[in-house]
Amino acid sequence: MEDCIFCKIGRHEARSWMVAESEHACAIFDINPMGKWHTMVMPKRHYENIFDIPLEALNEVMAVLKYVTDLYHKKLGIDAVQIISNNGKAAQQSVFHAHWHIAPRHPNDGQNLLWKFYPELVDEFHDMLKELGVGKFTDAPIR
Repeated sequence: MEDCIFCKIGRHEARSWMVAESEHACAIFDINPMGKWHTMVMPKRHYENIFDIPLEALNEVMAVLKYVTDLYHKKLGIDAVQIISNNGKAAQQSVFHAHWHIAPRHPNDGQNLLWKFYPELVDEFHDMLKELGVGKFTDAPIR
């Protein structure tokens, strides 16, 4: 997409702070950081979200993501991160170019990315597998 800011970044046509780059993916510091070292990893080619990106392109994005998290772990001692990706408007995706956030975390960082749990849904798991036509139930003790 010609006017997509992330596509422009991938083509080196827009301002960015590039942490890592491969032929088809790149990692940049997020312009709206939630904390120090907050990084976004994205394909250079335009894919709207996880539903649009082919597996080969996703694999390259994940390789760059792994490289950056390993770099932060080894060089900076970061030992806790959240990997976040919002896909679709209802999931609060605001930039419609597939991307993943690396959000380093530390105690008392002021962030709260918790979600509400619905334990009653466990009772629906059998029916959910049937609806998908995949999977199986394994009756093993929980450890």
